[in-house]
Amino acid sequence: MQALIDVILPVFLVIGAGYLAAWKGGFSESAVDGLMQFTQNFAVPCLLFRGIWQLDLGPAFDPWLIVAFYTGSVVGFTAGFLGARVLFGRDWEDCVAIGFCCLFANTVMLGLPITERAYGPEALQFNYVIVALHSPICYAIGITAMEIVRARRDGLAARHLPGKVTRAMFRNALVIAIALGAVANLADARLPDVAAHALDLMIRTALPAALFGMGGVLYRYRPEGDFRVIAMICAVSLVLHPAIAWTLGHLFGLSTGAMRSVVLTAAMAPGINTYVFANMYGRAKRVAASGVLVATTISVLTAWGWLTLLP
Repeated sequence: MQALIDVILPVFLVIGAGYLAAWKGGFSESAVDGLMQFTQNFAVPCLLFRGIWQLDLGPAFDPWLIVAFYTGSVVGFTAGFLGARVLFGRDWEDCVAIGFCCLFANTVMLGLPITERAYGPEALQFNYVIVALHSPICYAIGITAMEIVRARRDGLAARHLPGKVTRAMFRNALVIAIALGAVANLADARLPDVAAHALDLMIRTALPAALFGMGGVLYRYRPEGDFRVIAMICAVSLVLHPAIAWTLGHLFGLSTGAMRSVVLTAAMAPGINTYVFANMYGRAKRVAASGVLVATTISVLTAWGWLTLLP
């Protein structure tokens, strides 16, 4: 119970404050959009850039950590995609959007602050290894699947797919920031002190502003749509993905720090980017938004449960 109070509730209280502010009219839709645009396109990319730029891949990088986390991600996408089709009869494009909801965990807005509060800032080195690949891998899977489905529907040639997928990925600010951070890391780049301090100022705003803005977004997209599909998204995201990560982490003998990061990050609810993806293609938007809200609410308890199982 103390872990719930000390680690998880402060994060969700900030989200709840944003939700309450939007509900009571003190946080307008335009203000929510502006804050989320600032965090998603500027502050969080700065956070990711610095995290990847300063990441020491020597002690933190373990290929089995990547395998443990992303095996669960891919299984989650497959379960969501096939479940939406077989169990609920959704069309193929909706199936891709629903599968993406089961694929894209909220590694930044929830995973980073909960891990930091639970185990300290030094624990985030393992999170950043996961985050460095998260947007590129997830968007590559989601965009490729959607473009294949659309190409088959429209009778388009397969040779056009790689270009469309690449252009869509590199319009994403998070992917760009991660790529620039990797280049700076490999080049052992250094910033002038003035620029580094300015970067730090941006980074300090990233997580609290993103969490508060997330509350406003969740108020706007209150639960509606097919609750059976939403229940499937919650089960895959909050139970199946972390269970796979926990099992494979033990099987691969991950270190304590890596095990904590991989399981907690896998246990996070779908991120706001799942709605962004659904909105980008105009498919399953209500289900995606409701899935984020319901899963985020339930994750207060499920994250606590996974936290108690970790060393």
